[in-house]
Amino acid sequence: MTQAPPPSELLRQNQLRAKKSWGQCFLGDPLILERIAAGCRLSPEDTVVELGAGLGHFTRALAATGANVVAIERDRDLLEILERDLRLPNVRLVAANAAKLDFAQVAGVPRPVVAGNLPYQLTSPILFELIAQQASVCRAVFLLQKEVAERLASPPGTRACGVLSVLLAAFATVELLFEVPARHFTPSPRVDSAVVRIEPFEPPRFVVHDWSIFTRLVKAAFSQRRKMLRGALKSDLALFQALPIEAALERAGVDATARAEQLSIEAFVALSNALVP
Repeated sequence: MTQAPPPSELLRQNQLRAKKSWGQCFLGDPLILERIAAGCRLSPEDTVVELGAGLGHFTRALAATGANVVAIERDRDLLEILERDLRLPNVRLVAANAAKLDFAQVAGVPRPVVAGNLPYQLTSPILFELIAQQASVCRAVFLLQKEVAERLASPPGTRACGVLSVLLAAFATVELLFEVPARHFTPSPRVDSAVVRIEPFEPPRFVVHDWSIFTRLVKAAFSQRRKMLRGALKSDLALFQALPIEAALERAGVDATARAEQLSIEAFVALSNALVP
C-alpha cells in the first residue's frame, strides 16, 4: 500500500492548517499507526468504524489489515483530501460527527470494532456513546490524552478512578497498550498520549438491571468526591427523592459513609440494582 506523505507535508500541499478549535493533531508515524491497528485485533471479516479519519494515515493502517473500514470525518476540507487520495477498495468514507453516531448502523454490521485518534474535547462524549451502545460494539481502541487513558484503566476502588472508569469497568476490560509522545503529532500537543483497548466481557461479568439508573448513580457519587456517599448522592435530587436510596444502601450492603473512589464495581452494581423496582 502506498504510504501517504507526512501530515505537515499534506497540510502544506493543500494550503491547510490544523483546526485548533477542533483539537486536530495528526499522527503520521507508520510504525506507531501499525501498532495501534494491530491493537484492534482485526481480521478481513471485521468491519471497523474509524472516528475521525483526518488526513487518512490511520485509515491506511486499518485498511492494511484487510478489514472493511468505515472512515468518519466531518471536516469538509479533510474530506476533499480523503476523497481524492484515499481510494481503497475496503474503505468507505462517511461525512458525519463522530460524537453523534450509531456505530452499528453506520457500519452496516451488528458489532463493529470502533477505533480512532480522538480529539481531547470529544473524548468524554464519544466514550459515553460507547457505553450507551456497548451491546453493539465488538471492541474499541482509542488514542487518548495519556492522563485520561491512565484514569480509564484505573480499577474502581482506587483514587485515580472516576465516572468513566466505573461505567466502563461494568461491561469491559480497559487495557493501556502503550504511550505516544507528543512529538509524534502535527501540530504537537502539550501533553503525551496513550492507546487504550476496551474489550467487552464475553460473557458479561456483571448484570446491571437499569443502565440509566446505574449511570446517574455513578455520576452523582463522583460529583463531590470528598463527600461521603450518602451526601454525594443528594447532588442528583431527582434520583435521591424518587428512589429509596437509604434503604438500597442497606440492602446492597454498601457503607453510606464511604466515598465513591473507595467502592468496588461490585458495590456500585449492587447498589444500582437495589434501586431498581
